[in-house]
Formats: sequence, C-alpha cells, structure tokens
Amino acid sequence: MTAGLRGIGFTVGWLPERRAHAIVPTIDGQPLLDLIDQFELAAGMQPSGGAYGGLIPTFYRYGPLNEHFLGKENPGLGPKTAVLGCECGDVGCWPLMARITPTGNLVVWDDFEQGHRPARDYSSFGPFRFDRRQYDAALDMLCAEIAATESSDEL
Repeated sequence: MTAGLRGIGFTVGWLPERRAHAIVPTIDGQPLLDLIDQFELAAGMQPSGGAYGGLIPTFYRYGPLNEHFLGKENPGLGPKTAVLGCECGDVGCWPLMARITPTGNLVVWDDFEQGHRPARDYSSFGPFRFDRRQYDAALDMLCAEIAATESSDEL
C-alpha cells in the first residue's frame, strides 16, 4: 500500500432478526463501526458508542452499490453518501454521512457528518484516501457477494 493510502473492504453480514444482509465498510481491516465509535467516544459525543449499524440494501434503495460507494447522490439523503446507517437498520434514523470523491487514481472519504447533530465536529475523522484500483476491486467483490446472497435468498 502506498504511503498515506488506506485499504478498503466491505463486510456483508446476515442479521437474522431483520432477515436481511448488512454492509459494513472496513478501513485497513477495521470495521468503520469501531472506528467511528472510538472517535465519538474519545470526543465525548453523546449519544455515542453502538449508535450505528451497517447499510441494509433491502431497507433502502441505494441503487447499484458500486455507484453508491462512489458518491452518487441519493434522493432524500442530500449530496453526501451514507456510509453507515442507524443501529436500528434505518439509514434515515441516524446515518453517518461522508463526501466520497472518486478521481482517476484515488477515492477520498472526507467531510463526515451526523446529520441529526450538525454541531458535531468530525473534521479530524479522516480523510481516508484509497487507491482507486483497490477500491474498485473491493466494490466488485461486494457486488458479487450481494448478488450471490440475493440468489441464495431466492432459493
């Protein structure tokens, strides 16, 4: 990995109580859920710790995930991208939003916010810079895994 660049991945987990799959981004192998909890707790934000959950595609129409995680604007969520939803599964309830900027060689996540708490300062959370080829490969793997899980759900 080039200096200053992070590794991105996406974990797909099954939520039996919701009968749905949830997507959690990982940065350098650490779930974004853990990274944001650590940041908010250290900053003394309340509420914090356990407030977020993965994105649940069956609960919200994100559109193609490879477009969503490249920062395509979603109706109702504004110009930023939901990278985590609420722990309840509703992306509109308590989402972690970020600006996602793809370029030729990089994808950058920055300008994080919790839309229901606009006074919170996330300026020292990130930015996270990813190699575009590695990022695209991770998105391809995510899309393939989601397609496989949807196919097995139909059986």
